Amino acid sequence: MVPLLLAPMAEISHRPLRELIESFGGCDGYFTEMISAAGLLGGGPFEKWYLDGGPAPERVVYQLMGGDTEQIVRAAALLDALPSAGIDLNMGCSAPAITRSGAGVRWMASLDRAGEMVSRVRAVTRRHLSVKLRAGLTDDFDYLAAFCRRLEDAGVERITLHPRTAGEKFRRRARWEYVGRLRAALSIPVAGNGDIATAAELAEKADGSRCDAVMTGRAAVKMPWIFAGAKRLPAAYSVNIEETGLRFLDLLERYQPPEFHRSRARRFFGWFCDNLVWGTYLKNLINRETSLRGMASLWRAYFRDHAV
Repeated sequence: MVPLLLAPMAEISHRPLRELIESFGGCDGYFTEMISAAGLLGGGPFEKWYLDGGPAPERVVYQLMGGDTEQIVRAAALLDALPSAGIDLNMGCSAPAITRSGAGVRWMASLDRAGEMVSRVRAVTRRHLSVKLRAGLTDDFDYLAAFCRRLEDAGVERITLHPRTAGEKFRRRARWEYVGRLRAALSIPVAGNGDIATAAELAEKADGSRCDAVMTGRAAVKMPWIFAGAKRLPAAYSVNIEETGLRFLDLLERYQPPEFHRSRARRFFGWFCDNLVWGTYLKNLINRETSLRGMASLWRAYFRDHAV
């Protein structure tokens, strides 16, 4: 089985989720949520929370986002000083707020611009250097392959491909055949990401036939045990859903500042509640709650009132 990786997700790929996944056996690598190069250089009050690599910094990859080459290079030099498994450059985010600044998937508009930036980052870091990207601004595999070869020449050591274009978001199925084709076109490892919903699907993608690593995101929030489940198949895996939700709230309070509590809890339960029969109802109640204590009370009440 090839390595299993947690995807970078805004407001959710943080230490509390890593702690929760570790409690079920962990995974082979954790990508952090996007770290803004400008924010890191500005020394904002919350940056230390984005840089918390616990509980397994040797398996954490810091994902860096920005649209300015100079800022990314300076930020990468700062990240190089932290214990980690590497630095990842975000060339895949298609959120309008990100792309308007030339960041995320907008890097894929120019081989030369992206290649120069990567070359300069490579010169300031000893860490393993990777890039996560989409299939492109348009559906053009030849351009995607040429773009990734340029990154390889500049010093990138792994590509993670989410095989949808920038405009597709999550509207169509991921083109997993592109992952295999890109792997054949490059000399560096290629990881695949997209449309993994179960431990069985994760295990099937990780058989080594089409990629060198498999990354999943939303499914790992819904099922923090998915990595352990994929490695244990076909053995059964029993999970206490009520206890797991309460444990997440405890970890959130322990490892994140109060200003982050509500947004991070809403993001987590937005997916985790899908494990429940009346999950949408409970999700709506949690979204209206303002405190972790109130969320915990709602969570306990659900299990008290609905035998599962």
